[in-house]
Amino acid sequence: MNSDQIEGAWEQVKGKAQQQWGKLTNDDLDVIEGNRKELVGKIQERYGRERAEAEREVDEWLSGR
Repeated sequence: MNSDQIEGAWEQVKGKAQQQWGKLTNDDLDVIEGNRKELVGKIQERYGRERAEAEREVDEWLSGR
């Protein structure tokens, strides 16, 4: 799934995102609206991750690993 696909299917995948990153709230997920940069930023904020690490997590999640 690429970043365009995540935006188009966000309503369907946001539950999976919350399973992956349980510290993300429903409000966080509503604000993210499938935007990869927003997702990376929220993961950094909630989990204290470095940007590169958060980007790697999102990329792995998007690729289905």
